[in-house]
Amino acid sequence: MCGNNMSAPLPAIVPAARKATAAVIFLHGLGDTGHGWSEALAGIRSPHVKYICPHAPVMPVSLNMNVAMPSWFDIIGLSPDSKEDEAGIKQAAENVKALIDQEVKNGIPSNRIILGGFSQGGALSLYTALTTHQKLAGVVALSCWLPLRASFPQGPISGVNKEIAVLQCHGDCDPLVPLMFGSLTVEKLKSMINPANVTFRTYSGVMHSSCIEEMMDVKQFIDKHLPPVD
Repeated sequence: MCGNNMSAPLPAIVPAARKATAAVIFLHGLGDTGHGWSEALAGIRSPHVKYICPHAPVMPVSLNMNVAMPSWFDIIGLSPDSKEDEAGIKQAAENVKALIDQEVKNGIPSNRIILGGFSQGGALSLYTALTTHQKLAGVVALSCWLPLRASFPQGPISGVNKEIAVLQCHGDCDPLVPLMFGSLTVEKLKSMINPANVTFRTYSGVMHSSCIEEMMDVKQFIDKHLPPVD
């Protein structure tokens, strides 16, 4: 496999047990693939929901001494003032929007799609939801941050997702993406979209990973915002 965007394999998919009337698109973290998250989501699945876990393209990552690994965009540093890969983030968001469009073509309206992700994938899901013209059902943002935050307005956004529901989750012992990043992100989100629709949950003793309690919160959020229609 070479490191261009066309080489990413097809997403890992957990099909709906019956006719799919809703979808969750979930983006993995740096250096991972969609397989682990597709298994985790299979454990909390609802019968009418299709779960799509794409794999990031392989590319050199500055933070990891330019070693090539699955990555949605380049990460240069992990401090709040680190330089960001603006072109890469915007291109990755376009790729996610294309995935959403594909599901719409498959017959699932965008407002029946939840976008989610963990770490770098969560960051991309937040950025995509806040910049897309596709109306989404919600965002699940795990152990992450808002990329290119300075590019957003001071105050409410005007897009179709200004009322979007967001579930943001973070372990309180995260050594990679500190809890403070999550707290700053939730404050920024509440200034941009309806604050009543932003939920922030923290998990005691959890590092840069997920836990059963978090997955139950994710399931509850998905079930609430993607109820069965038939």
